[in-house]
Amino acid sequence: MTSAESQGGLFISGGGETYRNPTEVKMSQIVLPCHANHCGELSAGQLLKWMDSTACLSAERHAGCSCVTASVDDIYFEHTIGVGQVVNIKAKVNRAFNSSMEVGIVVTCEDLYSDLQWKVCQAYATFVARGSDMGKVQLKPVSLQTQEEQLEHSIASERRRMRLIHAEIMTDLLSSWQTVEACQEPENAVAAERTRVESVELVLPPHANHQVNTFGGQIMAWMVNVATIAASRLCNAHPTLRAIDMFHFRGPSQVGDRVVLKAIVNNTFKNSMEVGVCAEAYCGNEPLRHINSAIMMFEVLDKEKKPRKLPHIQPEPVDGKRRYQEAIARKKIRLDRRYIISCRQTEVPLSVPWDPSNQVYLSYNNVSALKMLTARNNWVLNTEKDQVNLYTLEENQVLCFRVETTVDVPAGRVFLLLSDLSRRPDWDSHYKHCELINQVDEDDGIYHVITPSVNRSNKVQDFILLASRRRPCDPGDPYVVALRSVTLPTHPPTEDYTRGEVFCAGFSIWEESVGNTKVSYYNQASAGVLPYISTDIAGLSSTFYRTFCSCKKFLKDNKDG
Repeated sequence: MTSAESQGGLFISGGGETYRNPTEVKMSQIVLPCHANHCGELSAGQLLKWMDSTACLSAERHAGCSCVTASVDDIYFEHTIGVGQVVNIKAKVNRAFNSSMEVGIVVTCEDLYSDLQWKVCQAYATFVARGSDMGKVQLKPVSLQTQEEQLEHSIASERRRMRLIHAEIMTDLLSSWQTVEACQEPENAVAAERTRVESVELVLPPHANHQVNTFGGQIMAWMVNVATIAASRLCNAHPTLRAIDMFHFRGPSQVGDRVVLKAIVNNTFKNSMEVGVCAEAYCGNEPLRHINSAIMMFEVLDKEKKPRKLPHIQPEPVDGKRRYQEAIARKKIRLDRRYIISCRQTEVPLSVPWDPSNQVYLSYNNVSALKMLTARNNWVLNTEKDQVNLYTLEENQVLCFRVETTVDVPAGRVFLLLSDLSRRPDWDSHYKHCELINQVDEDDGIYHVITPSVNRSNKVQDFILLASRRRPCDPGDPYVVALRSVTLPTHPPTEDYTRGEVFCAGFSIWEESVGNTKVSYYNQASAGVLPYISTDIAGLSSTFYRTFCSCKKFLKDNKDG
């Protein structure tokens, strides 16, 4: 992070003017007793209301019209906030799509007495713009000025991709997990029915936004309230909310509606419990309509602030057992998602086990890691020869390199040729053999790659690579082909090969003009890759140059194929 980015998105331009993202909105609130629970901690529901309000103001600043909350991604609460402390919320629009936009939200806590600040949580919310006639609005693109803004803009398309297929992924994964683990019925288990909560709220004008719809933050706060009661009934203690799975707003409610909120503990996992929450609305004699649902994870802390062991849950027949087993599947999915996506890049192992339940998150991580690498602006030109440029970047004892050239071939055609790894041995001598072993979907495939040994004393190396390709989301975006190592039970390391690993590599393909394309290859060199490139980095050979010349010839020869 640059010094400009660390100062809340402000930086000094060359003309001496201070730049601030035009969509950025900040809210600061001191936590009063009326905002807190009986433990003197800020209610998570109140925090969600403040977050939603700040994000909505940011979205409307960009859209120039009213906006409604469509969804809020997973939230992990890292710390609680006490009475007397200050909550600082910053929201800004990362990217605008057709009529929707992603708003990034960062929450920090400030202690006025010690002058310390710490991060509480981060979230991404999707808002939809609504014009005066309630029709869709074509949003203008977000203006990008800083490296941080460009990076968030780029990765936002990956997060949107996950949101659009979220329901389908969950349905497929949960159906495959239905019979994985039978319901346990240990002694002294608490009946799930004991934790069931149902509450009704009358939507009054103070609960509505400026569009006379129920404020999304208010609905989320009501949902947290009933979920907390359900969790309390399980353990007879005050629980702490640790995480929320995605909120998805299925429909609006208005002033005068009755909102029925239902919650129940689905399952417990030693130190945590999953609570399912549903919000439905009706007016008069009309039937209930589903407006929101979420999954919340709670812990119960002991006197030393450590998670306490929780009792087992005894599910009710049929629906209860279904929710019990679904919770087991969701826990696995949640751990995959947090392990692969939420942790820092340096904490992710080179090879992550691949299976259908984590495929979408590995794909997201694969593309996002490459986009973060391409967004770096401190590359150093190492060598240049006949329009083939080699750049290097070394930070935190990690060496990255980038090879770049231009070719007179349409960008779409370059993308199709380079994203098919089975054809890479045609032009890359480092690929002795490449076989597609699993075509996961249209955009993702897993390949077994065999490379020649660096010298006679070494074994031949092999790699298991996940290749994730992406077409441009908007005009001006690049085509992307991202590569990273994964592990497959069907293809374990063997004595015949030395198993190599790739952390982050791939192509960024830019259309510079009609028929003219800039091709950039990136690699964050791991131990398995470094021997192949060390002489080039040192300037002792021209393997990069020869390989890219061969690549250019391959692209031109297959230009019209």
